[in-house]
Amino acid sequence: MTNKLTRYAEADIPTAHGPFRVYVYRAPDATGPAAEEHVAIVRGNVAGGSNILCRVHSECWTSEVIGSLKCDCREQLDVALERVAAEGTGVVIYLRQEGRGIGLANKLRAYNLQEQGYDTVDANLLLGYGADERDYTTAALILKHLGVHSVRLLTNNPVKIESLELSDIKVTERIPLPSHVTAENAAYL
Repeated sequence: MTNKLTRYAEADIPTAHGPFRVYVYRAPDATGPAAEEHVAIVRGNVAGGSNILCRVHSECWTSEVIGSLKCDCREQLDVALERVAAEGTGVVIYLRQEGRGIGLANKLRAYNLQEQGYDTVDANLLLGYGADERDYTTAALILKHLGVHSVRLLTNNPVKIESLELSDIKVTERIPLPSHVTAENAAYL
């Protein structure tokens, strides 16, 4: 993972949750028009801020685009945007690391293994990947670029907290995101 990012583009975007300023970041060694584009979705002025409400969210095409019920990713993203909007100031970092960092094609291959009875972790291991290949260093770099010093993190994942703190972003509070358990996502959750 590169330790530098460049703000590549930004724009105001009206959303169902109200207006946000959207920033796209790229690694300087990324190639291609959409390579390694990560996004900061910001409400209000976060520069120089402490205790900023924040969600670090990893891309989930299956849930967020086609509404897959196998996980709770879309729901967590919506709740995070809703809470940031209600607070008036905050940031959602959207990291392009689909399928626990293994990519969309391998995520679908893992789904096929899950249909054979393997859980998510075992399926990833059978495909030759780690249980979770995600890296949150980029999120910390984006937060630093935005001028955020500490966050109240919307997460159920303690690894995100550890990673941000190892990168000198203080997590002053963990705010859990409850999931709605369904027949389709019970095994995953």
